Amino acid sequence: MLPCLLTVIAAVAVASSASAATYSRTSNLVGQSFLDAFSWQAIADPTNGRVNYVSEATAQADNLVAVSGDQVTLRADSTTTLSASGPGRNSFRLESNAQFTTHVAVFDIAHMPQGCGTWPAVGANWPNEGEIDIVEGVNDQSPNQSTLHTSANCTMPSSRAMTGTSTGTDCDVYDTNNEGCGVRNDDTESYGPDFNGAGGGWYAIERTSTFIKIYFWERGSALVPSDVIYPGTTVNTGNWGTPSAYFPNTDCDFSTHLGPQNIVINLTFCGDWAGNSAVYAASGCPSTCVDYVNENPYAFASAFFEFNSLNIYE
Repeated sequence: MLPCLLTVIAAVAVASSASAATYSRTSNLVGQSFLDAFSWQAIADPTNGRVNYVSEATAQADNLVAVSGDQVTLRADSTTTLSASGPGRNSFRLESNAQFTTHVAVFDIAHMPQGCGTWPAVGANWPNEGEIDIVEGVNDQSPNQSTLHTSANCTMPSSRAMTGTSTGTDCDVYDTNNEGCGVRNDDTESYGPDFNGAGGGWYAIERTSTFIKIYFWERGSALVPSDVIYPGTTVNTGNWGTPSAYFPNTDCDFSTHLGPQNIVINLTFCGDWAGNSAVYAASGCPSTCVDYVNENPYAFASAFFEFNSLNIYE
């Protein structure tokens, strides 16, 4: 991805920046409080997608956003056939009002967007302060990929303590045509229809001055930590096991490559990744990406996020 997400607030008890820590909760975002923590960005898509990011007022009027108890739903339009000469499919791009550095964020996600041409993401702001993609994928192609995008002179070790598989060690977007240094999750239920079929799950990020760790647990797994299932006033990441993705500062100066970051949640269509002709064709999707998105609105009935909660700890 290119633009992405993250958020956090108050005090943290850190044993050491290089080791697991106990963090104190600063935000418990559910229902309307979740939406209140974000601003809608009706902007041109930085990834050149076939999308029209709408304002909150438009999203409300068109039923693209809903709150039901603690749960928040964010969806794309699934009723309008698009003109080839008109704007893209109406969708959402939210950015957190707060910024975060050292923190833990736990996303309880019940459903993520699926469908040919979709490119959903949850991550952190690029390009000025680096980008951390927590959840990202295209065209229903599981598993999830988590990626670090930076400026020059930032690399990752080829071998490191994580369950995922490295897709590249050079994080410099200018060296890698914006691909960055990705890690492919080892769990097929970490993305798309398989994720939704399992009832979703939890994604978490731990960011310190010396490392970034990203975790995933599918719904119903016996390995989900109790402080993730039942969020309280603190979390102890020392009980979370091996992360799915691990980005140490061994050969990357985080102080110059990563600044304070906002959480971004968005859904685009086609664009630089999902719409790449080779990527789209390899996914087994029909027609061309843009034509499919334009002409098949009902194919996007399942193009929505459902968030149960977002808990932030510092």
